[in-house]
Amino acid sequence: MKKPVIIWLLRLCAALVTVGSLYLFAPWRAAIGYLMPLPATVQDQVDAAPDYGLDGIIVYVDRAGHEPEFHAAGWFDREARIPADPHALFKIASISKLYMATATVMLVADGRLDLDDTVADYFPDLAGRLANADRITLRLLLQHRSGIPNWVEDPDRWAITSGEVNDYLALVFDDPAEFEPGTRYQYSNTNYLLIGNILDQTLGYPHQQFIRSEILDPLGLTNTFASVDDVDIERIPGGYDPGWPEENFRSRVHHAPGGTMVASAEDTGIFLRALNDGSLLTDEEQAIYSSVYEYGHTGLVAGYSSIARYHPDIDAVVVQFVNTSGGNTWTATEVVYDRVLRILRRG
Repeated sequence: MKKPVIIWLLRLCAALVTVGSLYLFAPWRAAIGYLMPLPATVQDQVDAAPDYGLDGIIVYVDRAGHEPEFHAAGWFDREARIPADPHALFKIASISKLYMATATVMLVADGRLDLDDTVADYFPDLAGRLANADRITLRLLLQHRSGIPNWVEDPDRWAITSGEVNDYLALVFDDPAEFEPGTRYQYSNTNYLLIGNILDQTLGYPHQQFIRSEILDPLGLTNTFASVDDVDIERIPGGYDPGWPEENFRSRVHHAPGGTMVASAEDTGIFLRALNDGSLLTDEEQAIYSSVYEYGHTGLVAGYSSIARYHPDIDAVVVQFVNTSGGNTWTATEVVYDRVLRILRRG
């Protein structure tokens, strides 16, 4: 065989290996999935989700004028080979912030909180420990415009085993501000950790009790809970991360406000519909809410990824829960969610 032909074949083999590696180990599988023709139904798309590296998936769809739809594929528990259950409970992570923002707005409208009060007003002892505490208002905390560093990004967070909220807060004590308060947006879990403390102090009892009595009970949401501590752990699917293939994150408890709640997809969708259509809040409360926070959210915690949004163009709430996190799985969850929306819009 002539040398140029051999060189050409070697280059071809190298190219094929490179492409194969990208397809297997980079987000290309999800990217290719995005470009593929849409299947006929939402369930067909959900059935394909495990091919993107997702262990299990639930999709709940509430379209105006239609019965709610429940879709699931993959595994509830891959070790026990239990199929995904569309009515399972999930760790909804930062979707919890929607409930906290709603509770805060209710107390503002009732005159028990003021959006212009500062962190130093609520917690004088923190004035010397948090940068700009005397300039960061409750409004800026709600909007993620405080400039307070995100405690989740501190490497020492793994050393906290007490479950005490203030131990998480202490991770950012004496740290410089990320930016001047109010000058830009930057998501920080510390904002809602502080809001949780403000709510507890104002109410005189845990803010999750207020969320239960003023939000969950009026909506009849019996499958929404403050944390993993409040549920039968076997109702939560196994949570997985490709970086930790042997670990199941089902029983891990999260204590920091803004990421603790557990709910079914249906309960999450009912809450989201009520938040968006004005049936949950008064006109005054709705106006305040619109000025301080968003109407949909994503959630990410070890082993679990979630997206919950209302889409006004099709008058639909779509909630997607995936019991996989890490690696390139977030890209895959977004691709699946986008394709589900495109199927709904096409229909």
